Amino acid sequence: MTTAVQGKTGDMPYAAGSILRGTADHVAKLSEAWRVIRERHARGLPLHNVSGLERGLHLPDDLSPWVLDDEWAGALYGEPVRALGLEHLGGEDAVHDIAVTNRLTAAIYAAMQVTVRPGSSVIGMSPSYSHPCVRRAVRDAGGRLVEVVGLAAFRAALDRKPDVSVVALTRLAVTYEAMAEADIREVVRLAHGRGALVVLDDAGGARVGPALLGQSRCLQLGVDLGATGLDKYGVLGPRVGLLGGRADLLAAARARSFELGSECRPVLYPAIVETLRGYSDQRVRDLVASTKKTGEVLRARLGDIVENTPFIFKLTGEAIGAELNRRSGGASASLAPIEATATLATVLLRDHGLLTVHFAGLPPGTSALLIKFISARTMESVGGAEHFADMVDEALTRAAAISTDLSAVRALLLGEATRDAPVEAPTARTAEPIGS
Repeated sequence: MTTAVQGKTGDMPYAAGSILRGTADHVAKLSEAWRVIRERHARGLPLHNVSGLERGLHLPDDLSPWVLDDEWAGALYGEPVRALGLEHLGGEDAVHDIAVTNRLTAAIYAAMQVTVRPGSSVIGMSPSYSHPCVRRAVRDAGGRLVEVVGLAAFRAALDRKPDVSVVALTRLAVTYEAMAEADIREVVRLAHGRGALVVLDDAGGARVGPALLGQSRCLQLGVDLGATGLDKYGVLGPRVGLLGGRADLLAAARARSFELGSECRPVLYPAIVETLRGYSDQRVRDLVASTKKTGEVLRARLGDIVENTPFIFKLTGEAIGAELNRRSGGASASLAPIEATATLATVLLRDHGLLTVHFAGLPPGTSALLIKFISARTMESVGGAEHFADMVDEALTRAAAISTDLSAVRALLLGEATRDAPVEAPTARTAEPIGS
């Protein structure tokens, strides 16, 4: 089986639209969302983070303000970060090392910078498709990404491409499908047999795999480098990238991140130690249980437009677009799926103060609206799963009314000041499906 996502544009797995044309428009969309947040906050209206991500700064209660300096924090907390990072990723002290970057994307980028041989092929192996950050990292390292799904397609890619330098492996895809550990280990074995390195994008899989699937931790899988984000699924932030792997490769990746200015500021190390010390697999299981309850209520309310995986629920951009058109009596303007999702997400924020994961990525990694890893405490603050479903239902109806006027959608998403922003230049495509 091979994969080539239909309708994708440049690095993204979905088509751009006439309003959300590229990264610049998504940045403008976030700026407009922040304006809405400021307005709601000033009016004393509720705001709820239902993104499933934790991007706060949780510091130890007894931390002296003196420590909150890059030099002091780096000196005092560097070793605890390394020790706890190795434990979190399943590394061995004598074999592996740890680096922290300012974001997960930066960790993936640094890893590809030091592993991809310019001009070589990189196989992207995942349950569906690689995250856009992987595609961009391979491109900027000078590699040619070949996306595959399934062991048969992976073997075929190895046979067809004699110049594979890296396998970019994803345990838990953006679609929230997961790879079996046996398949991961076979990919690692085959890759190493061909002299290729394996870089694991373990964004959420670093915790979902061990906590929910009984799988080994990241570096226990035999990969050469692996990265996760500390804002995802069971950890409490800050939003940084945790990169681990073979000590020699890790040293090169750390140096490259310093050269690029993408290393994590040490002043954040106390918060990193706090979140790693407080992590437990049970928290991940609790988050999935809470999400399942919320998703089932939402599905009962909205029907089959709400899809589920073993871990999360989602409304695809296509399903949202069709529902907007249905509720508007067939009068919706022509919106790309990402724009239909953005319309619903923005109404949820504007009218109900619900900040969804749609606003977390620039651009988002998927055109779907994801309902994921929402804690029972968060759902209680919203008013419960039934009230949450009420708000999504109401927002769909209001978004449908807006969707009949393309200029109204543009104003909703981007605000008046950005209507005439210049079109962003397209990015060259670098991925190829097997058989092309």
